[in-house]
Amino acid sequence: MIGLIVTHRAQAGQRAALIEAWERHMPAAVASNPGHVAYSYGLGDDPDAIIAVQIYRSSAAADAFLRTDAYLDYLDASRHLLAHEPELTRFTPHWIKGIA
Repeated sequence: MIGLIVTHRAQAGQRAALIEAWERHMPAAVASNPGHVAYSYGLGDDPDAIIAVQIYRSSAAADAFLRTDAYLDYLDASRHLLAHEPELTRFTPHWIKGIA
């Protein structure tokens, strides 16, 4: 498994619009993606930050999802709202509650 933390930082005051773009493009894509083991999407303490914590079956599955039409469409729809490209942090999960 591989973990990925993605921080989407909106331009000042644009987080609500960024959330709307995410909600239009991502829930169905994540729900139907067999490569995702777990996915959490939430708001950070920073009023402009949105954070997604994702666990994938493999590094290849993570890389493949970041190339899907749904994710690329989300980026196209939201790029003008972002302060900069999403920040990606990869990690290797060693223990996850509820996942063997």
